[in-house]
Amino acid sequence: MSLISDENRKIILKEFEEHLKDQVELKVYVDDDEKCQFCGPTVEIAKELSALDSRIKLSIITRNPQEKESESADIVRFPTLIVSDGKELGNRVRYSGIPSGYEFSSLFEDIKAVSSGIIQIPEGVKEKIQSINKPVDIKVYVTPTCPYCPRAVGTAHKFAMLNSNITGEMIEATEFPKEAQEAGVSSVPHIVVNGDASFIGARPDADFAEFILDTIG
Repeated sequence: MSLISDENRKIILKEFEEHLKDQVELKVYVDDDEKCQFCGPTVEIAKELSALDSRIKLSIITRNPQEKESESADIVRFPTLIVSDGKELGNRVRYSGIPSGYEFSSLFEDIKAVSSGIIQIPEGVKEKIQSINKPVDIKVYVTPTCPYCPRAVGTAHKFAMLNSNITGEMIEATEFPKEAQEAGVSSVPHIVVNGDASFIGARPDADFAEFILDTIG
């Protein structure tokens, strides 16, 4: 059974035809352990999206049980889906957990942005983000039923697209409850910057950027 409805498929096809330009790579890192409940559905979502447009290239990487991490991409959660241009962007735009519910829209928008090269963000904010010369790790804890979470994820991912020092990662809190608890997640979106500073809610791009700048000094 298809995870993308016929109605949504028509909308996606139209949007892809209008916005996709260059190749986009989807990499799905999975663990064949039966405990990885959402690995299969995440792969299926990626397969259905890649089947809609030849410019979307899909790779599925299964974790080697002998390795603590998957390849050299510092992948420690499964499933993890990465949206990349196959070049400079690398592994900086990440989804840890299935991008379902409202988060499917985040994945959809990321594909369009990476392919088109159009990152919709105010020019002043763009300049501030591009000026960052220190490593920044942004984790956005979400749930599939949170209507405000895609905005926070989208901002983190746009920042990662703009600056090679920044990694933006969506983490599905109900799939990784121990980590969410350790991060103090009580409501979503819950954003953690560099493992320390955090805030709750989907802030405007400018406010999100100022928080990062304040955090890194």
